[in-house]
Amino acid sequence: MRDHSNCARVAGHCNRCDKPVPFAFTMAFQPIVDVHQKRIVYYEALVRGLNGESAGSILDQVTDDLMYRFDQDCRIKAIELASQLDMQEILSINFMPNAVYEPEACIRATLETSQRVGWPTQRLNFEITETERVRDRAHLRNIIESYHAMGFTTSLDDFGNGFANLDLLTDLRPDTLKIDRELIMGCDTNKRRQAILRSIVVLAENLGTKLVGEGIETREESRCLVDLGINVQQGFYFSRPKLEALATIDPKKYH
Repeated sequence: MRDHSNCARVAGHCNRCDKPVPFAFTMAFQPIVDVHQKRIVYYEALVRGLNGESAGSILDQVTDDLMYRFDQDCRIKAIELASQLDMQEILSINFMPNAVYEPEACIRATLETSQRVGWPTQRLNFEITETERVRDRAHLRNIIESYHAMGFTTSLDDFGNGFANLDLLTDLRPDTLKIDRELIMGCDTNKRRQAILRSIVVLAENLGTKLVGEGIETREESRCLVDLGINVQQGFYFSRPKLEALATIDPKKYH
């Protein structure tokens, strides 16, 4: 487990976080809905260019020496925009575990921004991405435990695809598993996907973990997930991400 002695901040300065990001970016927000309750429960902040350029076009510019500062700036930008837009739902922010060197130290800018704009910490959720790049499992567990102690919730993104698999749950205790689109695509007609999704529902119940279905693109997929017990959903079926704006949901989408 890492401690404060490993933080790079000295006399108020941090060699990792003080390097300026040499490009501009902003955020788009995509709603995460509870179909059963017929309401938006989260908005996920997704990085974009100032004119709506893709996340990839921004992330391609993030070198290793910019990673720490970029992660900090993304959090700050997301919280500031959410506050300006008067978001009342939980704000979900992606983070790369390798961009968090020491949780208590690296969260300072986030806490300062939340306090400045009046954003409650209990309305912050952090989505763990790029788990395939994490070799230090104890470090990732420390991040999650530290964030829980600070009042944040956490989600494991892309569950069921690539490296975000069952073995992570032997060590990690995220509040939510976000089921990857690969398992959901065409689930309404694919019996094998349905069987796997049922198993994930049982697993989540036994672990006391919530589920979110990602990448919903059709009404049929959404209905299938509800029938399987996955009521919290996200995807283009409900809304595409809105640049610096909050989407509303057509009531008919809740079927």
